[in-house]
Amino acid sequence: MQSTALTFSPLTPLLRPLNKNPNTRCSPLSNLSALKPFQKASLLSSCSPFNAPLISESLLISKGRYDSFRVRAQQVPENMGGSGTKGSSGLGTSLQLGAMFAVWYLLNIYFNIFNKQVLKVYAFPATVTAFQFGCGTLIILIMWALNLYHRPKLTRSQLAVIIPLAVVHTLGNLLTNVSIGRVNVSFTHTIKAMEPFFTVLFSVLILGEWPTFWIVSSLVPLVGGVALASFTEASFNWIGFCSAMASNVTNQSRNVLSKKFMVRNEETLDNINLFSVITIISFILLVPAAILLEGVKFSPSYLQSAANQGLNIRELCIRSLLAGFCFHSYQQVSYMILQMVSPVTHSVGNCVKRVVVIISSVIFFQTPVSPINSLGTTLALAGVFLYSRAKQLKPKPKAA
Repeated sequence: MQSTALTFSPLTPLLRPLNKNPNTRCSPLSNLSALKPFQKASLLSSCSPFNAPLISESLLISKGRYDSFRVRAQQVPENMGGSGTKGSSGLGTSLQLGAMFAVWYLLNIYFNIFNKQVLKVYAFPATVTAFQFGCGTLIILIMWALNLYHRPKLTRSQLAVIIPLAVVHTLGNLLTNVSIGRVNVSFTHTIKAMEPFFTVLFSVLILGEWPTFWIVSSLVPLVGGVALASFTEASFNWIGFCSAMASNVTNQSRNVLSKKFMVRNEETLDNINLFSVITIISFILLVPAAILLEGVKFSPSYLQSAANQGLNIRELCIRSLLAGFCFHSYQQVSYMILQMVSPVTHSVGNCVKRVVVIISSVIFFQTPVSPINSLGTTLALAGVFLYSRAKQLKPKPKAA
């Protein structure tokens, strides 16, 4: 006897995972037509691989239409559950995921190092951010031109919803670069550990979704740790602190607003194309804004000024290109991992990633860290981890 499994496509083109099996935690969808509309939406969103932080599950269902997915049936032999095959497959998947997490972390480490090196001598964060979006745009256009991934056909209604998301996405990345240019990389990422706090806040204010007791409890060490680290940070200044905090506000408001408004879309976009479109729009928006805010800073005099501070022009250009490549690539790898694991696992991995970035930046830049500062950072990261675990807990149903 054979059972039927369902898989969703497409997958990421540039970094295509080898494992195309569906998430085994999803329920069979063979009797989908018998379900009520809200039940279909809940089931599909829970099984979807597209629950990235940038794209909410509401992207997948719009106006009661469920044909945007290409669902294909695969016959799964009954003996696939055999111990030998299962063990071999599980080991292969674990090794693959381990390699992908390693690449994700390495790309983040190198992005933060190269980005800090560039911003330290070339203090024009808007220009640097626009250049990074430009690198991503070039990669996307090459991908579409070579048919490595299908190019989306956008409608006006889609653009009307995507453009506001692109605006806050642009602001979030710009503010992060402002912070990294002003304070230590480790301190910026400690502040950005506050993201769950703003997620809960905006979920209450915009969506009316109240958190559980355990989620609120996990925010206590998070907020306390960030406060303790801020009071003892050697590189502290208000511009760097407020910029990192403002990037939390923009990034989390983007996530919450996408969950609220993307359901208006008449058609759906997969996460790779949505991320690609937002990257291109961000580049188009930020180039004139950078010129308006900072002027044209690619003149030889400004490049020579940066060279006089420790990096020659060739080194500056190479590090800028590498930062732009890592900036776009680590986000693609992040989405690919999310297609293979649950959102909670991805969230825990993101917490570990922040720990790795903080430790690596402290070692590379030889950042002085006091014991109290270390305690604050540890408390904040522990709060993020507890928040990830608390999100996994489901409230007990009330007795009738």
